[in-house]
Amino acid sequence: MKVLYIHFHELPGEPQLYEHLLALLSEYTPLVQALPPDAALADLSGSLRYFGTDAPALAERIRARTGGLYGLRSTVGIAANPLLARMVAADGPPSAVRTLPDDVDAVAAFLARKPAAALHGVGPATARTLSSYGLDSVGRIAAAPLGTLQRILGITAGRKLHDAARGLDPTPVVPAAAPRSMSVEQRFPRDECDRDRQRAALLALTDRLGLRLRTESQAAKALTLTVRYADRSTTTRTRTLREPTAHTQELTSLAYELHDRLALQRARVRTVSLRAEELIAAELASRQLLFDPADEKARRIEDAVDRARVRFGAGAVRPAGATPAAGTSPDHVPGRETGQASGRDAA
Repeated sequence: MKVLYIHFHELPGEPQLYEHLLALLSEYTPLVQALPPDAALADLSGSLRYFGTDAPALAERIRARTGGLYGLRSTVGIAANPLLARMVAADGPPSAVRTLPDDVDAVAAFLARKPAAALHGVGPATARTLSSYGLDSVGRIAAAPLGTLQRILGITAGRKLHDAARGLDPTPVVPAAAPRSMSVEQRFPRDECDRDRQRAALLALTDRLGLRLRTESQAAKALTLTVRYADRSTTTRTRTLREPTAHTQELTSLAYELHDRLALQRARVRTVSLRAEELIAAELASRQLLFDPADEKARRIEDAVDRARVRFGAGAVRPAGATPAAGTSPDHVPGRETGQASGRDAA
């Protein structure tokens, strides 16, 4: 198998553009798997002979087309499986094509000195646990007995880590369109270092996102925060909501939590965006009854504010302390924010 992992840099929060990029990839192979909001996997195994070229040359052709058509930079990793393709793409500066030979010794040398957290699926908590046992690099994890890893992490997780540390990943590239989602974005007038101003922007974004979800009778199962910095690098974090919701208060709480976990004390932030993921019809969303008067009051106020906005415009009412969206006027119409609903059933 020859897998290509491509990451698009500075991708605007426009789901239609992301869909166009997936369609472009599908011109080279039918095996394209969306990894929203800004990446994808493609299995080139059956395409190389058809196009009469090798994987790096085909990747450069794809990069040239996405750059020429959409003005986007991209980074591509090519390897024998999705795990290695992701890792080799991240192994250096952006905007390049990097290839890892399908050779046991080359793979072992590539992985040996990588930190444990470099393995896809190893989060901060797992990395800390492994480090406490002296397993702070992929090479050391690969040298550890399977039984040791299973005692530390459990049978299934230990087995997966044991294979990943050796560069083994049986996961196929499964053709899949981008899931239905909805996003909003705010660009600061200047690079923003102040945490309170960043949180004010998040409050404005969750207010807009919640209104759009409720207007379209949708509920989100997960929320993704993307922060773009002055050096054009980005950080993306996704968390699943406690239950599918369109309630602004719950969206705001999770957005603040994601932001706090980034610990951006001195970071110069240029843009923040939020994406509501895995949308479902509002009538299908179950809700846990809390019997909490404060929660019920918040929802009644939210309903009243929604009615006022329908009558007087989306800008008629906004949360105290929220940063107004750049270019948003009092008669701004819901649904015109950056990033319309997208996906298989967006039409």
